[in-house]
Amino acid sequence: MAAYQAVKVFLCELHFALSGPCRGPGLERATGKLRSGGMDLSREALICLLSLSALGVLYTMNNVAAFQEPLVILKIGVVVLLLVLLLTFLSVRRRPPEDLLFYVCVEFSFTCIIDLTSALEYDGFVSGFMEFYQKAGEPYLGTAYAIMMCYWDGIVHFLMYLLMVHRMDNKKPYRSVGLFWAGSLSANMLVFVLGVVIGRYSGEIRPAFWLNMPFLLVPLWGAVVLFCRPRELPIIPAIRVEHEHRKGLLSRPLDLVLFVLLLAAMGFTLFRGFVALGCPQEVCSTYISQYEPYLKDPTGYPRVMMLLFLYHGLPLLTAFAYGLWTPGCTWMLDWSAFLAGAVAQWCHIGASLHSNTPAPFRMPEDQWWLVMALNLLYMMVPQVLALRCACHPSFFMQTVPKDQANGAKKWN
Repeated sequence: MAAYQAVKVFLCELHFALSGPCRGPGLERATGKLRSGGMDLSREALICLLSLSALGVLYTMNNVAAFQEPLVILKIGVVVLLLVLLLTFLSVRRRPPEDLLFYVCVEFSFTCIIDLTSALEYDGFVSGFMEFYQKAGEPYLGTAYAIMMCYWDGIVHFLMYLLMVHRMDNKKPYRSVGLFWAGSLSANMLVFVLGVVIGRYSGEIRPAFWLNMPFLLVPLWGAVVLFCRPRELPIIPAIRVEHEHRKGLLSRPLDLVLFVLLLAAMGFTLFRGFVALGCPQEVCSTYISQYEPYLKDPTGYPRVMMLLFLYHGLPLLTAFAYGLWTPGCTWMLDWSAFLAGAVAQWCHIGASLHSNTPAPFRMPEDQWWLVMALNLLYMMVPQVLALRCACHPSFFMQTVPKDQANGAKKWN
């Protein structure tokens, strides 16, 4: 019944957008059921309905030979994305969202179902949806990294879109979630796109490859938008902020541990960057041959990821170590969330274990625990740092002149 009511509201809202007001007690009752508890569920229902329609599109294209030519796939992909955007616009026309990121959430949630279906079909859990795309669309989606990336997008990013839309509708902040999403998706897509271009599949790029460009550029735009907005900081008494600022690093045990872990992460980032660049030193050769051979996978994804961490992640880790040492670095609250998303290297860890990775490049069984522990620890350090910044931000607040301070000042 809940699904029926959601469909009813969606169709009535679409009819209203196309032909005028849709009046009647039926719509009001359906809308009332979906908007109970002060939460507008109709937009979450909109996301779910539009996303599930991706299965119908895939099934149709998989069974109509005329839709399976490489250039036709690109054209249909563009048309479908535009239609989803148009339907979203028409569906919320009566109460348009204040934030353009709402449209991004709906549009990208549609492709989340496509990505999840692709991963499930490559792993043999479903069939009959993506054979045409595997052959004429993007054959490199069958690589282990791409499969793991599709799982991450289809599950984690989809839940983030629902959460962001929910918080938008309830006028609640979603800045940290949005920055985590922007960091995660932009890092995944940078590795994916660059890996395709320089790796083993560089000679098999089809027109559908260009459908990846919006998913590379839009999260970068979303990150810029969120960074440029004023921060919504908690109200903290000035005396508490001053008290935290007087504490040295040795007086903050958790920050001291995080500082040491950041130094270790910086060293590991630098080391694996040298390995990815082909450093001839014996320690680098030993590591790539005996501990993490996935770094030399010919697909190119792991090498691109290590270089991305080296040239972009390492400066941020260095800045975070400075921010833990020096009080008043308010930028830590945003950038820690962004890097936490970018370094959530589930795709790298999963791909190094996946059966689609050739056996010589998989994580060695005799070194499994050590390599897994290093990768998980490297991934968790930014996550813990982001949680520390979000839950206890007093140390990162800036002080203000005494004539402006009071016991309930909102620090900006």
